[in-house]
Amino acid sequence: MKIKTAAKINLTLDVTGKLPNGYHSIESVFQTVGLYDEITVEITDGGEISLTCEVPEKFSNSDPIPCDERNIAYKAARKFFDENHMNCGCRIHIKKGIPSQAGMGGGSTDAAAVLYCLGKLTGNTYSTPERLGADVPFFLTGGTAYVEGIGEKITPAPDYSGRILVIAKGAEGVSTAEAYGRIDVLENPVHPDNKAFLGALANSPEDAPKYIGNLFEEAVGLKEVRFIKNAMLSNGAAGAAMTGSGSSVFGIFNSLESAKLCSEFLENKGFFSCVCVTVSESFVLV
Repeated sequence: MKIKTAAKINLTLDVTGKLPNGYHSIESVFQTVGLYDEITVEITDGGEISLTCEVPEKFSNSDPIPCDERNIAYKAARKFFDENHMNCGCRIHIKKGIPSQAGMGGGSTDAAAVLYCLGKLTGNTYSTPERLGADVPFFLTGGTAYVEGIGEKITPAPDYSGRILVIAKGAEGVSTAEAYGRIDVLENPVHPDNKAFLGALANSPEDAPKYIGNLFEEAVGLKEVRFIKNAMLSNGAAGAAMTGSGSSVFGIFNSLESAKLCSEFLENKGFFSCVCVTVSESFVLV
């Protein structure tokens, strides 16, 4: 079975506290976008799982993607087979179209895609996808959703698909752990207004871009993020923000022409950049 599996952006992202177990609680509006990895899953006899990766040269400046049992997609297959007491294996091939270390859920969407494919191929399910990663449950549904807790509380939000985006990423980045550490020491941070954004989605979607925001943007303070965001806003974006804990930036555009011009400008400056749209679901059959 072969499918394309979507990336996500955080239209808003706020960190609301630190839990006793060390995890942080968040409030965020997640949105799947038309930037995809391609996943192929083939059931095999025996219990062996193999995983191969195809990574384009333009992503080579990021940390290498592990193509073994460390990969979250591999872990998804192992947990699926173990829970369902299945004495079989599979071959997984991942063709990357989503940049890594980008705050776009590239690993989590791959894991969700493997669970989806194995479910379709075997007729079984996996009951606790949140154990694989906080974003995995969201990718099993996709679309627009209000997400709370550590990512396990998912509430569908008004559909925001079909919006034109430019997504761009530089070489800079910080680890998720370091980003949360910087959040913890912020003084008087400016929190994004999730309620205002959700209200705009429901009542006046054309106003929603003015409410996008990400607390991590203030915390990590990356120069490339500031440059990309300013370039987007100067080239016609109705709103722009970093996604996740970094380091990709998205801009929402009303015109495909202005989006293409902005993307070309950023590519000429040496950044990864693409034009895509927000989408209503994670998986597309190939």
